Amino acid sequence: MDFQNRAGGKTGGGGVASFSDANADRRERLRQLALETIDLNKDPYFMKNHLGGYECKLCLTLHTNEGSYLAHTQGKKHQQNLARRAAKDASDQPYFPIPQHQKVETKKFVKIGRPGYKVTKERDPNTGQQALLFQIDYPEITPGVVPRHRVMSAYEQKVQQPDKAWQYLLFAAEPYETISFKIPSREADKSEDKFWSYWNKETKQYFMQFAFRADNHGAPQMGGPALVMAGSGRPMFFNY
Repeated sequence: MDFQNRAGGKTGGGGVASFSDANADRRERLRQLALETIDLNKDPYFMKNHLGGYECKLCLTLHTNEGSYLAHTQGKKHQQNLARRAAKDASDQPYFPIPQHQKVETKKFVKIGRPGYKVTKERDPNTGQQALLFQIDYPEITPGVVPRHRVMSAYEQKVQQPDKAWQYLLFAAEPYETISFKIPSREADKSEDKFWSYWNKETKQYFMQFAFRADNHGAPQMGGPALVMAGSGRPMFFNY
């Protein structure tokens, strides 16, 4: 009996220690992996609470330190919740056509600053549809480059707190910085006369216009300049 107790105790103690060590090694590997891919300053779900601990706002979990949170982000629960959130955001986001562009080789340019711009709010007198006309000036655009635009969802950007009621319209052309305008997350009218873009090579001006569908309801209206405004009243530009 004594021999069995001693043998059982020795085997059990060794098994627990081995399992604990394996868990610690696994958490450390996950933490190192997360450190290579995650910037906590830009993680919308990372929050420090009033008790000095850390919380995951997506999974509603508590963590004693940043390492524990980073390991959590690589776990099955967090990854599944990220996938669910992405699917929900996709279903909530109204369809907004994105222009198709030919793929070009990516080149690095030295940014020379922000382009000039003008935004005009319009309304169709016949349908009452609200529309926006953007004019972006690129006087020193790189030869051969054509300006581009695309729409970014509120959950894709990392500058402001995500709000599904809004989306962001980006304009880019090398060597200028990319600029972004905050617009209501409403479905666009895809008619050719209501949604178009034009690059004037002579004047180096890029025009883009779209109208919101007249039957959109429950979305924010355009009450002022459709720009993301900083505290000083100047437009806030996003760099990507």
